[in-house]
Amino acid sequence: MNFALLLFVLLVVTGVAWILDKMVLAPRRRQAGATGQPWWIEYTAGLFPVILIVFVLRSFIAEPFKIPSGSMMPTLVVGDLILVNKFTYGVRLPILNTKIIDVGSPQRGDVMVFRYPKDTSLDYIKRVVGIPGDKVSFQDGRLSINGQPVPLSPDGEFYDGERLSYYTQYSEKLGTLDHKILTNLEKPLSIDPMLPFPHQDQCQYSRTGVTCVVPPGQYFMMGDNRDNSLDSRFWGFVPEQNIVGKAFFVWMNLGDFGRIGRFH
Repeated sequence: MNFALLLFVLLVVTGVAWILDKMVLAPRRRQAGATGQPWWIEYTAGLFPVILIVFVLRSFIAEPFKIPSGSMMPTLVVGDLILVNKFTYGVRLPILNTKIIDVGSPQRGDVMVFRYPKDTSLDYIKRVVGIPGDKVSFQDGRLSINGQPVPLSPDGEFYDGERLSYYTQYSEKLGTLDHKILTNLEKPLSIDPMLPFPHQDQCQYSRTGVTCVVPPGQYFMMGDNRDNSLDSRFWGFVPEQNIVGKAFFVWMNLGDFGRIGRFH
């Protein structure tokens, strides 16, 4: 279900009812000496202010999302409820997602929500690894940007409560941002494109990995759980118009209250 579209339809319906009541129906009731409102006005025009506030907050300020998979472990886990900043990368028109005010652009290391290029009705969350013009190489389980290996160092183990398993954890530094990833360097992941994708000619696949040059207006995304994430390595680049916003805060996890506030 496209919740943004549903919210917009509700906004229009209740807004029309609110204007109709203010301009026509309420003056008639006063002239007739009537008190109260018809039930259909209470349930339409009466809800307009609430729906307007929710629509503005969700469209231009912050939007909640729930993490459905483990592709971003250890940063985000299944059940995390996160907030996504809707204006960090520019103010966009609701529904159309067209940028009208340019505020900023995604940077390497950002955790970003975007519309999945293969099915824009789905929202995905991954980490920005490559920005336009970057040469991104993922070979033998190791990441390089523009010919420079991304710093990687062992950082203990991560316990996955869902699968009751321990995974080797590493600290990775993309730009100025340090974050944790899960990967098995002893058994590098086999990478093949799922289906043909736009700008696939900018990528070279081999038995050891993949190397791509990020085209203008596109972004290369990867999950922090490197061996368990279907991302740009497999389905290609994320166009700028698919951006939803920057994830910045875990506000709830009903299975683990200790995770609240853990991510920023």
